[in-house]
Amino acid sequence: MEYCELKKLLKFSLKEKEIINQLDIPEDAFLPLIFSIRFGGDWSVSKNSRKTMAIKEKVTRYDDEKKLGYTLEKVYLFLNPHILKEDGTVYRLEKCSTKNERELVKRPYRVLVGGDYILEATLDPLDFKIRLKKIETALEFTGSSAYGVSHEMEHLDQGKIEGKPFWEFEYEIEK
Repeated sequence: MEYCELKKLLKFSLKEKEIINQLDIPEDAFLPLIFSIRFGGDWSVSKNSRKTMAIKEKVTRYDDEKKLGYTLEKVYLFLNPHILKEDGTVYRLEKCSTKNERELVKRPYRVLVGGDYILEATLDPLDFKIRLKKIETALEFTGSSAYGVSHEMEHLDQGKIEGKPFWEFEYEIEK
């Protein structure tokens, strides 16, 4: 990494620390949000009696006339998340960082999630801002985001993901 890039990264990291202090939440509770912002995806951490989870949603806005658009990323940080309601069933293949292969799992299509503290971070690729806002109500997720919630809650509650290995599938050539 070049010196000027390293300086920018250090400045960004110091700003993150300032923001954490301003939000008045424990530093380690912020980790899933930092990981989601920096590396993408959903993350969860369980430490002592506190559980934290970050869930990422993508919102694409596109102008058909101009043929131009952008994708906002919304990352939600939950301290001590809990599922209030689940609805529907979706079977899907997932890959978890703790395992080498994908597994067939069963997830809800829709979930309603509450928490002791909920923070929304919106990453805007056009103005290079990360806007933070405290959320006072439970949030509903559907589709991929709901699967992410279910996956991370399984990590937090059970420590591991349970599913059927992909090698139980059989190849079949259609004629």
